Amino acid sequence: MVLGLSSLESIIQQIKNELIAKNKVRVDTHECIRRATSFSKQSILLLHQKRFDDANGMLDGAKQIITSLQAQAEECPEIIYGGMFSAALQEYSEAHILLTLVKDGRMITPSELNVPSVDYVLGLADVVGEYRRLALDYLREGVVEKGVACLEIMDQIFIQLLALDEAYMLVPGLRHKSDIARRIIETTRGDITLEVRRKMLEDQLKNFESSKFPAKRRPAKGKA
Repeated sequence: MVLGLSSLESIIQQIKNELIAKNKVRVDTHECIRRATSFSKQSILLLHQKRFDDANGMLDGAKQIITSLQAQAEECPEIIYGGMFSAALQEYSEAHILLTLVKDGRMITPSELNVPSVDYVLGLADVVGEYRRLALDYLREGVVEKGVACLEIMDQIFIQLLALDEAYMLVPGLRHKSDIARRIIETTRGDITLEVRRKMLEDQLKNFESSKFPAKRRPAKGKA
């Protein structure tokens, strides 16, 4: 019995060492995930400030961390792949999709980002909200046509999300995000419609005033 207990003690110590090592990886991993998420969020804020180079730099930092985490996943998949990492990949996808659309006018693919398709789709759904912010900025600047262009992109994204209706069960959270996107789009459509009508009314009033009260002609030089 003593020999058996001695052997058990050795086994337990080995398990303990493995768990301690895994816990350290978990703690370090969570800190890296938080940093990657923060970089992606900051990239979106910088984009709205039209600081595109800085936004791209933040995404480069996020990419380095995510690439490192994906390499670690081969050793500790149960620690790396979880809710926090998935959320970070969604934020990373959202920032990259938004920046590529605004700067280059094209859609970046999941393979270019090296992210799972599920996280890519969930990040894409969040892009709708960021385009509302862009649209409102354009309305405040008086550039209504650019606000309308933002709304068109929002519509296109939403239509493609609807095409995944049969896969909602395979993408947890997509239906909820799609419902939010629908509400955001309809609210933005209302804001743009009001602004378009306001601008039309403003132009009509200007035309009316100019026709009713034409500007006085300046007298020719040399004449009283």
